[in-house]
Amino acid sequence: MTFSPIKGIFALTFLLSSMTLALGQNEQAPLIEKEIGYKDWTYKNIRTGEKLNLRDFTRGKKLVMVVYYAPWCGNWRFDAPILKRFHEKYGPAGLGIIAVGEYDPLPSMKANLDALGIPFPAVFESESRSDREKTLHFQYRRSTGDTRRWGSPWYIFLDPSRMERSGDTLIRKTHIVNGEVIEAEGEQFIRQHLGLLRVKGKQ
Repeated sequence: MTFSPIKGIFALTFLLSSMTLALGQNEQAPLIEKEIGYKDWTYKNIRTGEKLNLRDFTRGKKLVMVVYYAPWCGNWRFDAPILKRFHEKYGPAGLGIIAVGEYDPLPSMKANLDALGIPFPAVFESESRSDREKTLHFQYRRSTGDTRRWGSPWYIFLDPSRMERSGDTLIRKTHIVNGEVIEAEGEQFIRQHLGLLRVKGKQ
């Protein structure tokens, strides 16, 4: 039996691709509290084109999760089902989730939302990879120690009760995730802020 270099290359490529898909999550990061002057914004809804203001979105909610993502990012595609579960399970209890698209044309963003079945609102800040260092997303994550090139996904959590009531800045210290969310940790954090954690010894 003779060895074929071409077949060997194909086999190696397939193996590496399979391992990447199997591992899936390779940029998990913990929920940590950071100093960050996170500002209010008004961006266009990816699906409708209508303007959506973040401060307005937080009204009536107990906790808001803002997730920045690039549609072409495999890490985002891994996290999307987790966020869907959070939305379905905790949306009625006061959790709001909103996605901010980055670094891809609008048609690609729309197609990605449809393909992943994203049920929560999604807006966009940029539409080109060349805008990477011009975005607030880039500035925020760099200020919190995220050294990844693209920073997708990247999370910031807003507690409306702790937000500043007026002005451009919404919050100056809050929790962030510089990478993929750890589902168990994220769920515990959400339950705590929604008042759903059971007190030991009580039902």
